[in-house]
Amino acid sequence: MPKRLTDAEIARFRADGLLFPLRALPEAEIAERRAALEAIEAARAGRIPPTLNAKIHLLLPWAWSLVHAPAIVDPVEDLLGPDILCWGTSFIIKNPRADRYVTWHQDATHWRLTGVRAVTAWLAFTPSTPENGGVRMLPGTNHTVLEHRDNGDARNMLGRREEVVASVDEAEAVDVTLAPGEMSLHDPLIVHGSNANMSDGRRIGFAIRYIAGDIGQRAGLRNSATLVRGRDHGLFDLETAPEADFHPAALRRHARALRQGIDVIFKGDAVSAADGGNVSDPG
Repeated sequence: MPKRLTDAEIARFRADGLLFPLRALPEAEIAERRAALEAIEAARAGRIPPTLNAKIHLLLPWAWSLVHAPAIVDPVEDLLGPDILCWGTSFIIKNPRADRYVTWHQDATHWRLTGVRAVTAWLAFTPSTPENGGVRMLPGTNHTVLEHRDNGDARNMLGRREEVVASVDEAEAVDVTLAPGEMSLHDPLIVHGSNANMSDGRRIGFAIRYIAGDIGQRAGLRNSATLVRGRDHGLFDLETAPEADFHPAALRRHARALRQGIDVIFKGDAVSAADGGNVSDPG
């Protein structure tokens, strides 16, 4: 029996690749998390460096707790099954009146996984609306792996500035509007993007990438992941909870994990070219 989602919601996710809004945390608790995040930013010249933001749950005990929170993981288990890994986390932040945006893309483009049985939980720390650059998604586009290219625009927030080559009918897009403490769940193949933040407030989200426990990296590549729930299938080096915020031991482990992940991505480019450019086996 499902832990959190109804059979109808599970069927809708399978068809559309998207569910929202789901309440994950009370607004008072998410306000505390936002204050903690902004205190960290204030101590680091107003931003978290990208090298710390990737897999940031390995550096902050409260972010580690979010990754394991039952209100977030229970619906993920309904979609992925009992064995769950966290493959990555990051804060996705748009400051007010900035021109940064996200092109139409599929998350799984550079993941190099043996399958795409995965779910991203996008947790809103602030309201996420069309006005402040909230995520837009194209329901039903989660059934096909699409070709991507570099769009060459430095304002594109994606690490490789990727975008789908195919034309997109934006009239079919759904605005994923969320209140603080609410989350969306989306399939890694759903086509999505977001516009610039034209409001006077920040838009802050926390993206948690979950994968089924029996999914690994392609071509025998080895990466690290966090066992969130269930059984370890031995396909990843398991990550460890941080002792304290930016603890020296946690920073050392985090640096190793990032090097491992980067190695997978760039070796994966050679693997992808050798097998005809497939980004991942839909499985």
